[in-house]
Amino acid sequence: MYPRVVINLDALKANLDKLNELCHSQSLTTAIVTKVFCADEKITELIENSDADMFADSRLENLEAIHTSKPKLLLRIGMRSEAGRIVQSCDISMQSELSTVFELNQAAKKLGKMHKCVLMIDLGDLREGIFFKNRDEIIETARQIHACSNIELFGIGTNLTCYGGILPDNENLGVLSELADSISNTLGIKLSMVSGGNSSTMTMLSEKRVPAGITNLRLGESFVLGNDTSTGDPMEGFATDSFILEAEIVELKRKPSKPIGKCGPNAFGEYPVFEDKGEMVRAICAVGRQDTDPDSLTPVDDNISIVGSSSDHLIVDLTQAHRYNVGDVIRFTPGYGALLRMFTSRYVKRVYTSNQNKK
Repeated sequence: MYPRVVINLDALKANLDKLNELCHSQSLTTAIVTKVFCADEKITELIENSDADMFADSRLENLEAIHTSKPKLLLRIGMRSEAGRIVQSCDISMQSELSTVFELNQAAKKLGKMHKCVLMIDLGDLREGIFFKNRDEIIETARQIHACSNIELFGIGTNLTCYGGILPDNENLGVLSELADSISNTLGIKLSMVSGGNSSTMTMLSEKRVPAGITNLRLGESFVLGNDTSTGDPMEGFATDSFILEAEIVELKRKPSKPIGKCGPNAFGEYPVFEDKGEMVRAICAVGRQDTDPDSLTPVDDNISIVGSSSDHLIVDLTQAHRYNVGDVIRFTPGYGALLRMFTSRYVKRVYTSNQNKK
């Protein structure tokens, strides 16, 4: 059945083991992010059986589905309306609003639990967190969290790269480390976690330049795709083909390369521009934007190029490729956006491969 994603569990395990070893050798704990593969059961089983320190996800639904002995960390700052679910299903959550923390405290009281919070600091990427220059607000917020009866101020954290594209460096991570020291000294406590970011920290990690005060990294794309997100480049020694999308050809025709007639917006409100390359051998694959992100797909066959897509169709140029037929399968390597949408779509089947399965 197609479309389907072929998942190489051995490649994922190798990446996971490398990340854990690299982080642990520098006294960093690992929070492995399960968001992009929607906490797929077989992949989460790999994490459960590894040396990873905790699971992390932005979606409560995913964390609720994970059965584990490891701590679970909620990455997206919590909704007040979901305070009870957060306390029930997560050990740790990242927060930036005191009103939400107070709701979590009330929920934790009712459930008879202690909940751990990581206070988020915005170091300039301008997504979540208290702006780093507002030091008085940071200290006061930390003090009020610490005063909550059923909340533990577990640590502080930051997010970089995801929104503003700001890269981690010794300066901004140094600020985070200094803030952690200030909170610890002011409140007379030791913070268990200073979370210095995500897979964009991999260059610093590989070069052993992560500031000493940083104690945790949240790793997703480096695990699943073997990429350093600060550069977009593959990391040396990591597998980059752990996932392959396979789609079946449903039409194969020789047609012009440029649409004919007066042009208006397509189904997505876009005004596409087409280069006239003459006639080409065009295949339609039964996969589309509802299933994946065509802009972050790369055909495994170098002689194939992607022409365009709609909700349910992917059009590729086979003019330079060897002979394909209707019913044949074309394989693609997904980028992060493509992978995210593939796992979110219920129309994309999942197939698992490993050496253990072959025995």
